[in-house]
Amino acid sequence: MSVYIMPIQTAAIIFLLLSVFLTIPWLIYVYRKYGYLSIWASIVAFSFIFYLLSALFLVLLPLPDTRNTCALQPPDTVHYSLIPFSFITDTINSSKIIWTQPATYMQIFKQGAFLQAAFNILLLLPLGVYLRYFLQNKHYWKRALGLGFGLSLFFEITQVTGIYGIYNCPYRIFDVDDLILNSTGALFGFLIAPMILALFPSKKNLLVKRDKIQESQVVRPLAQLLAVFIDFMLVYISWSLTLGLFISNEMVEFIYKTAGFLVVYFIVPLLWDGKTAGTGILRFELTDSEGDVPKWQAMFKRMFALFVPWVLSAFLNILTAIELDMNSEMYVYHVWLTVAVFGFLVIMWMVLVIHAIYIISKKGKRTFYYDYASGITPRKDLD
Repeated sequence: MSVYIMPIQTAAIIFLLLSVFLTIPWLIYVYRKYGYLSIWASIVAFSFIFYLLSALFLVLLPLPDTRNTCALQPPDTVHYSLIPFSFITDTINSSKIIWTQPATYMQIFKQGAFLQAAFNILLLLPLGVYLRYFLQNKHYWKRALGLGFGLSLFFEITQVTGIYGIYNCPYRIFDVDDLILNSTGALFGFLIAPMILALFPSKKNLLVKRDKIQESQVVRPLAQLLAVFIDFMLVYISWSLTLGLFISNEMVEFIYKTAGFLVVYFIVPLLWDGKTAGTGILRFELTDSEGDVPKWQAMFKRMFALFVPWVLSAFLNILTAIELDMNSEMYVYHVWLTVAVFGFLVIMWMVLVIHAIYIISKKGKRTFYYDYASGITPRKDLD
């Protein structure tokens, strides 16, 4: 069983690493496509990525301990099997079946050749289900069969080439039966997909919901948070790619990021008709109660409301970076101040998280504290 568990565990680790980089671009894509952040569309996309990684690692892992795999094999080793349906004869020959005694037929299901064939069918069966969801047409079974064959061929070529030259000899054979069984599994998954997909929201439902939402100017809370996060990341990335490459100083970083907040959350929306980089990407704008571009006072209040939680967190980082001798008269005051600021931050962030959950649950009927304090309303850009 560990032969299957280890590749799936490896796929899970790689998947988590990829998710760190793919989540924000994916959420931007989903919002721009559907007009809201669809959890179901995200589950389908990310589970599909995890499935493909798992299938790949199940085929390739475990890897040999050495690149010189030729030294581990006899000189006359054959690295391919081109006789179709040989798994049938292998299963029958390895089992002690007496054809006149039906009770012995069950031995077939215990044979390694049969289990390997079943594994190859099941390997790409989920691919067929995903393809049925993506293609949304039962008449595309030929495409599902062709894509299943293409993916299986990719797996087999990867194996027979020793992962394209990484190993000097193949450590698994090219088997034509694998192509047949994998392709059959993909086709079978495509055909039975309606029974599975009936349990989940269809892609058509997502499109219907999109059409309804696009008629309204209301911006969903998750999209608002995503826009704020995009702007926030611009400040951090700009620091990391400029002065952060050469300077490691808490105070310089604090001054730079403070200036970044001023530019991203205040100057840019003033010059760009109420849009920040994040709101522009997600196709909405910041307006006042009349639907016009907010005045600079309102934009400054919004920027300041976003700045306060960050500046308090940055202040704690500066405090913890200060090194004082335990014999110093200021040491006790430094410790108590650090503990007090930390306790305040814990309470503040708990309140902000509860506030965010509450606003999200209202689905656009309430605004976040920074927009409420500044009298600003996010509205979809219909131009």
